[in-house]
Amino acid sequence: MESREYDYIIVGAGSAGCVLANRLTENPSVSVLVLEYGGSDRSIIIQMPSAFSMPMNTRKFNWKYQTAPEPHLNGRQLHCPRGKVLGGSSSINGLVYIRGHAYDFDEWEELGARGWGYRNCLPYFRRAETYKFGGDEYRGSNGPLSTNNGNNMKNPLYGAWIEAGVQAGYIQTDDCNGHMQEGFGAMHMTVKDGVRWSTANAYLRPAMNRPNLHVVTNAMTRQVIVEGKRAVGVVYDRGGVTHTARCRAEVLISSGPIGSPHLLQRSGIGPADALRAAGVEVKHALPGVGMNLQDHAEIYIQYGCKEPVTLNGQMDPWHKFLIGLRWLLFKDGLGASNHFEAGGFIRSEAGLRWPDIQFHFLPAAMRYDGDKPFKGHGFMVLTGPNKPKSRGHVRLTSGDPYVHPEIRFNYLDREEDREGFRRCVRLTREIIGQPAMDRFRDVELAPGPGVQTDDEIDAFVRANLESTMHPCGSCRMGEDDMAVVDSELRVRGMTGLRVIDSSVFPTEPNGNLNAPTIMLAERASDLVRGKPMLPPSNAEVGLAEGWETQQRTRAPKRPMYRAEYSDTHS
Repeated sequence: MESREYDYIIVGAGSAGCVLANRLTENPSVSVLVLEYGGSDRSIIIQMPSAFSMPMNTRKFNWKYQTAPEPHLNGRQLHCPRGKVLGGSSSINGLVYIRGHAYDFDEWEELGARGWGYRNCLPYFRRAETYKFGGDEYRGSNGPLSTNNGNNMKNPLYGAWIEAGVQAGYIQTDDCNGHMQEGFGAMHMTVKDGVRWSTANAYLRPAMNRPNLHVVTNAMTRQVIVEGKRAVGVVYDRGGVTHTARCRAEVLISSGPIGSPHLLQRSGIGPADALRAAGVEVKHALPGVGMNLQDHAEIYIQYGCKEPVTLNGQMDPWHKFLIGLRWLLFKDGLGASNHFEAGGFIRSEAGLRWPDIQFHFLPAAMRYDGDKPFKGHGFMVLTGPNKPKSRGHVRLTSGDPYVHPEIRFNYLDREEDREGFRRCVRLTREIIGQPAMDRFRDVELAPGPGVQTDDEIDAFVRANLESTMHPCGSCRMGEDDMAVVDSELRVRGMTGLRVIDSSVFPTEPNGNLNAPTIMLAERASDLVRGKPMLPPSNAEVGLAEGWETQQRTRAPKRPMYRAEYSDTHS
């Protein structure tokens, strides 16, 4: 292995790395080495969609990062899971397939990511996907990544939630990944024939028998080998032995929003003062590495349910056994869904062109990690502001790759984010208070009826906010001095080195991050190969009628919880 040389070295077999491995090795004359610190994804708790909380909280499959004490969350340290397995975070995530709003990508372009507007990204979303209900100008029909809508929302709570959104004055959308994101409707997931369709299943496994692809698991990449201003290979550990591998073309870092800046910094690429403080020689000063870190955060708004139709009735060991057995035998039933089958996107105030609040609806009351389910029947809405303004950092503390970096998101640092959560609480309560939910809605469990004022909501959020596990931005793409990579994802000021994963996102997309990460890797594979870009799309972008002057399209059937809120957010 030490004597081998490859055309490309990919560091990380995750959501982006698996895509790159597949696309680059389509050319049989190109040799590719993939290094992954984790191991096999051949585990029932990974492949069964409903079991996602287990690998997400298992050290075997998860880096188990923790944030530094967050100053605006009462000093709490939050879990920041990242996949450590073939498929990366696509093997441990909640399987939600949401692309983001069209204007999120236009925003990237406005911030300096040339060529990354929606018209350029949509063709690559389509190339990646096979949508269960067929392709059109928005959805794909022949791609490796299979997407569907779970169990067709058989639980009556899903339909009640969507109807409640309509009664609250919002629109219903047929496809939040298509013409109109805004509104209430079905959510989609990366599942094929009842099995998690990670990038390991969708992209890597079909390419594994190609002789020009070499995948090495349980390999910790220590650093990129830099000669002058060119990356020429990597140093990695495996089985207690340190190896080197060299490349003729490029090193492609796809280690994620925590791992990629950390690897660059360990390699001497990053903010000079931070590198010196950690005892790392500065080889290429690049101040933006590890900066601009951002994340979606959420709270759980929970209610008791008057009818025994929720998943809380399926949480005992016997029912879990039956669900697992049915999935093993038939790959269907409750085990074949992530249970986030309905959701919504709304704007929190008039004058916003596109949504800034997302809802995940779950017919159960529990923690996201599956812990502490409500003993009776309940349901919940996971929600938070989707365009956060607060920014943090990833910063190495040592040159040792086994020492985790300092991670600080600075959640709630900005007043806009604190106000965003207040709006989330009040608007969610109003939606759940609609007639469609009367049959099911019981007492509010969290935040609870006693939490009403701004100060009370703020205290609840500080104590209960959790990561939605969508970190990004720490190797920002752009053309300015604080950008880490240029618009072709090349590390600025260097040759032979690119970063290709969600760390390059300039801002958070308005949705879950797996779909846009896969899209980015699809487009990046053409950039790396020097292939012409797919022709841009002219598909229309749906906007809610009257967005300039209205927060919603119609008056709600029932009034807001608080009159002073309705006066300013009609």
